[in-house]
Amino acid sequence: MNSITLQKLKHLRFYGMHDAFKSIIETGKLDHYSLDQLISHLIESEWDDRQNRRIERTIKYARFRYKAQIENIVFSDQRELNRDQIHRLTEFEFIKKSENVLITGSTGVGKSYLATAIGHQACIEGYRVLYFNTNKMLAKLKMAKADGSYLKEMSRIEKHTLVILDDFGLQVLDKQNRMALLEIIEDRHEKGAIILTSQLPINQWYEVIGEKTVADAIMDRLVHNAHRIELKGESMRRKRNKQ
Repeated sequence: MNSITLQKLKHLRFYGMHDAFKSIIETGKLDHYSLDQLISHLIESEWDDRQNRRIERTIKYARFRYKAQIENIVFSDQRELNRDQIHRLTEFEFIKKSENVLITGSTGVGKSYLATAIGHQACIEGYRVLYFNTNKMLAKLKMAKADGSYLKEMSRIEKHTLVILDDFGLQVLDKQNRMALLEIIEDRHEKGAIILTSQLPINQWYEVIGEKTVADAIMDRLVHNAHRIELKGESMRRKRNKQ
């Protein structure tokens, strides 16, 4: 009878219940549970299993470049990284309010890691996240314009509650990339959050965007009410190599 029950649980895709019930049977502890305790344990196991699989799917779909976690962030005096600010950001009020986070600093100081760690935690909390290298994203959108999939790609980006644009400002934008970036920023203004990282200080972004009218439109929406983090100190990559 238990064997049939296990088969049916697996067929119904109740994998958490299946594994929990199988473990109870194999360890001979079935008689240790009252009926209500057994039902509670099986439901709790199924709940946990579904939550874990949802988180795994969300993280996989985000396509993070790094494996980064909040608890592994280095809060040293040299970096001037405020622990309280990061704690507030990981309460995700900025996502609920559709606000942006702008992370700047020289190469190697950990901008991408920090952005990814916040994004990873957002996935755990149930938010839909997408990670992009900015140049690669703009190149992909340019190709999408050519093959007719541009609107579909833009719609996919718009549906996510948090979009991470990493390494912004490595190249000056041409007209097509400039307009694509404007459209993304415009679509997400007061509707979705953005985390953007850049080696350049914010006052130099105008030069990267080019064309004053478009630059003003992008910067006004991007910087208004944004949370700013300026990382300092030695390159974390160089530091790890020394160690």
